[in-house]
Amino acid sequence: MVLKKYELEGTLAEENLMIKAGTLRDENPLDTSENFQEFLLACRHGDLKKCQELINLGVNINGKDKFDYTPLIIASLCGHYELVRLLLESGALAERNTFQGERCIYNALNDRIRNLLLQYDFSKSSDPYVYWSTHISSLINNPNGLTDIALIAGNDSFDIHKFILAARTPYFNKKLTAQPETTQWKLSAAIPTEAFQIALRYVYLGAVPRDLVAQSSAVSEEDVLKGLDKLSKQLEIEQLWEAILAGNDRRLARQRYEDEVRRALRQMESFFQANVLGRKMVVDSDRVDEVIWKHDNSIFADVLLRADEPLAEDEASPQNGTKHAAVNAQGIPIGPAAAADTTNGTTTAKPRKSVLYPAHKAMLIRSEYFERMFSGDFVESRRSDNLRIVTVDCTPEILELILTFLYTESTDRISLDHALDLLYAADMLFLDTLKSKAAVAISTLGSGSSNVNIGEPTDEKKGVEVEPVNIYDVIRAAWDLRVQRLEEFAARYLAYRLEDYIDDDEFQEMIQESASRIKERQETDTIELLDDIRYYLSERFRLRFEDTGLEDVMDEEGEIDAQVAAQIADAAEGQVKQPSADVAGTNGWKPEDKDLDAGNTEKLKEEEDADDDDEFVADAMSYQNLLGKIDMMLERLKLDA
Repeated sequence: MVLKKYELEGTLAEENLMIKAGTLRDENPLDTSENFQEFLLACRHGDLKKCQELINLGVNINGKDKFDYTPLIIASLCGHYELVRLLLESGALAERNTFQGERCIYNALNDRIRNLLLQYDFSKSSDPYVYWSTHISSLINNPNGLTDIALIAGNDSFDIHKFILAARTPYFNKKLTAQPETTQWKLSAAIPTEAFQIALRYVYLGAVPRDLVAQSSAVSEEDVLKGLDKLSKQLEIEQLWEAILAGNDRRLARQRYEDEVRRALRQMESFFQANVLGRKMVVDSDRVDEVIWKHDNSIFADVLLRADEPLAEDEASPQNGTKHAAVNAQGIPIGPAAAADTTNGTTTAKPRKSVLYPAHKAMLIRSEYFERMFSGDFVESRRSDNLRIVTVDCTPEILELILTFLYTESTDRISLDHALDLLYAADMLFLDTLKSKAAVAISTLGSGSSNVNIGEPTDEKKGVEVEPVNIYDVIRAAWDLRVQRLEEFAARYLAYRLEDYIDDDEFQEMIQESASRIKERQETDTIELLDDIRYYLSERFRLRFEDTGLEDVMDEEGEIDAQVAAQIADAAEGQVKQPSADVAGTNGWKPEDKDLDAGNTEKLKEEEDADDDDEFVADAMSYQNLLGKIDMMLERLKLDA
């Protein structure tokens, strides 16, 4: 243990020297801002909802306080497993060969958290955008034929993408915007082809090679360096030259690469906001076929994605006597969309609206759904006179979230109002990462953690926030899409609010549905949802009993002993408080029997102990009451679990 301490101190000293010399950037800078202090406090309490909200606001997830504590260290030290997982998924650093990383792993409260930290290797923990940058890098050798411009250098040709050149290089942004129809661009013969290859690889976020020139090449390294110097100035990507001069220091090279990825993300986000979201079209659904968008457009889009606004309630219900637009074979509405407007006694049509987004196939193929659509023999993969319109089965708001993720990796805008719909859409498009992010939004912003005030009346007088989430919809989504994280969240959510749900008819229907999910269920088989609820219910009251220091009501496995809790509750109900004998015939103590001050002190202590006992007894009674209600429900449903 002493040796480990000295190793950590040595690592810290070495890092500090490199940071002071300006060689390294401090990855865990001191942060004294109010938001960061609030973030640290939420990490101590394990408040998933507050932490997610602050992460969305851009709090420095890898900052540290004046005692050198980072949010990840605090969460792991306090034993908040779910929060540790959230921080790691959000980009918190846990690299083993750094001081803070080793300290975090060394101070983890239990092996479960320690093993989770060790699972996050170097690339995953230090680069939260690794999947996005890897996709951009892969596009330079894309075999699907989604490129739209060829750069000609001598006898070599590089097939690449106009929108990436426009987003990443100010030079091509100006040239291609002025001449969007360009399909070939001849490069200067004075610059070696090897220099163009390295520059293009850098633009596409590939690593700068250590050996700039192959041994068999006839071009000297000096010529390549001169060419790279000219290219970095001409394309206005001066950081390329800095990356070449960075040397072979692993951590320094990683930091420079991280900086370039973030710069590329900002550039792509700016391009996306201005040219994809900024150029969207809102049209009547029955006139979508009339939209004409040429291939040679100034934003280099090669497909239009369509999302239809949801039908109003009166349109969706045929009992209201309203007309509905017919649908053709391609799923496009034709004819009048029919919402009735009875203003002045007349009936007018309110056309349903559709939103069209100009997009780039090269980014859409991050989704396996689109990758298959734009390849093979599908009609969407064939070139047409104008951009093809592809309908996505979701609302415009959900499609914008999907596009934002595909282009920029950002998921900050996911709210509870959209998270469930996004979950289904991400599953349809085979976007597992986005699906996971939607599940995180539900399980964190849904206040499923055990630290919130649960089981109390949710009225305005109490000031308890009512979450905009239907827990039954969440459970069904977890079952339909096989999202284990949501199943755990839903069970925990219900367990901590069981008083509000136990008598609900829909809750009992969910228990029956959970039982029926087991094929060929026997009478004594368990019910998965109910088992999870019982587990988290036991955890809920176990934590309360531990707070009172009365661990003796728990068994060897740390679970609450129901029989002990029942005995305590029964004893409490049968207790009759006897009035104390008044020897002097008055309602006070005799001064001669006991010193007055000592008596008052003892009396106050007894009252405090009685308050603690009363609170403990009330918890025990509540726990036993809920278990009894579960048994009664099972008996009523004729289930044995």
